[in-house]
Amino acid sequence: MKQAFGWQIYRIDKDCPERGICMHYAEEEMQYHLQIHNGQVGKYVILPGDPKRCEKIAAYFEHPVLIADSREFVTYTGTLEGETVSVTSTGIGGPSAAIAMEELFKAGAHTFIRVGTCGGIDTEVQSGDLVIATGAVRAEGTSREYAPIEYPAVANLDVICALREAARDQAIRFHTGVVQSKDSFYGQHEPQVMPVDYMLQQHWGAWKKMGCLASEMESAALFIVAQYLRVRCGAVFLTMANQEREVLGLSNPVVHDTDMAVRVGVEALKKLIEQDRMTKL
Repeated sequence: MKQAFGWQIYRIDKDCPERGICMHYAEEEMQYHLQIHNGQVGKYVILPGDPKRCEKIAAYFEHPVLIADSREFVTYTGTLEGETVSVTSTGIGGPSAAIAMEELFKAGAHTFIRVGTCGGIDTEVQSGDLVIATGAVRAEGTSREYAPIEYPAVANLDVICALREAARDQAIRFHTGVVQSKDSFYGQHEPQVMPVDYMLQQHWGAWKKMGCLASEMESAALFIVAQYLRVRCGAVFLTMANQEREVLGLSNPVVHDTDMAVRVGVEALKKLIEQDRMTKL
């Protein structure tokens, strides 16, 4: 090992020797992007995109404490059911979401619930409904640096079931199925002005025909990274609106309040904590 510009450089990565030379962008066990130390986060983590949602989510914890505020990554840690839990924002999109999961995993986390927003695709998905993802279309780039495109991005079954039970317990309308993960927000909403409009609109038509429920920007990357790391990940989204309902002249108000999705995510964590205690995970 030697020091270079404040970074620790290891000739052989002890955790993954096949990688050979591995640069660790961290000092004294601190994760470089999240600025967290080992032991500062729980094994169970909620992942919103917006840093401003972290404090609101942490309010559902007992004794929440701000751990770090670095770039788009804000982390609070508290307890639920006597278990240490955390919330960390990821920013928008797969690249930063993957960074957050990788560094949280290195700090000791093993169960993740993405809580965020989506836009409906299937016309049965209405504004204000929740969508619980069972899998995601890999229409983004981050996951391709982890697994070949043929490998499916799927959520963990335990997390899916916990989210469904939590939504049912609260009598919240929800849908369970596949979502689409993309990299370009305006590629979806203004495809006709893009140089590759023919491709964007052809693919969108395919997602609709396949019954894809909604579109968002992180879950495919998170599901693939979680599978690679052998950890659990699921996702629940508030449907803000549905552009396909708008096209058909159906009711389509814009909904911004994510509290329902947050409550479902928090209750799902509680269920997973209890199940894990019973099975001694």
